[in-house]
Amino acid sequence: MRKKLPLIVFLALTTTMFSQRKSDLLAEIDNLKSQISSVEQDLAKAKREISSSNAKAETLEVENAGLRDANATLLGNLSNFSELSKQNSENVNRAMAALARKEKQLSGINDMISANDSTAIVSLTHIKQSLGENAKVAVGDGVIVISNSLSSLFGSDTSTTLTDAGKEWLANVSKVILANPSFTTEVEGLNITGEFGPTYDQASAVSKELVTVLGVPSGSVSISAKDGNFKEGINIKLQPDFKAFYAKAKESAKAVQ
Repeated sequence: MRKKLPLIVFLALTTTMFSQRKSDLLAEIDNLKSQISSVEQDLAKAKREISSSNAKAETLEVENAGLRDANATLLGNLSNFSELSKQNSENVNRAMAALARKEKQLSGINDMISANDSTAIVSLTHIKQSLGENAKVAVGDGVIVISNSLSSLFGSDTSTTLTDAGKEWLANVSKVILANPSFTTEVEGLNITGEFGPTYDQASAVSKELVTVLGVPSGSVSISAKDGNFKEGINIKLQPDFKAFYAKAKESAKAVQ
């Protein structure tokens, strides 16, 4: 028994030491497991954060691409708008220039019309001075109309021979015609019967007296006969030379183009 006792004590000590070492190892293992679990949690968290960052980066990249496209579209639209604005501005400028030319053309024509009207009004004063205040004279649309009756000019409504009073009246009218060489003269016969032959002959007699006796240029005198609508007599119309007027207006319009 004494021989075995040291062995038993050794075994007991060895067993105790082994148990203590095993306990320390188990504790160390638990500690390592705890550290591993913590590391795994940190790693999972880091992975989640990385995944979230990657997702945000991808979203930002998509947004940046969209912004780049939108910016390119905006720049393109601004360029188109600038070009369109430039074209519109040029169109407006051309339209304004054309309008200015038209206004200048119309202004020139209006000035010519006003000048004709003014000439007619001034001539009216001279006519009344030449023919007397009781002379039948009217002005309308730049046309001066001097009227007389058939009985005063021919002694009756059927005669074609001028009376002395008629010749004297025409002599005064010729002075007015010659004083306004820019006007043309129309001798207009009026009747109420519808028989224009005699009326035309009376107008011709007046025209012949003006041209052959009183020196009025034949090229400026024309003859017409028409229904007087319950009026008869002779009208001598002094009016602007419309052919020359329109030719001048055309030249004036060309000059401002």
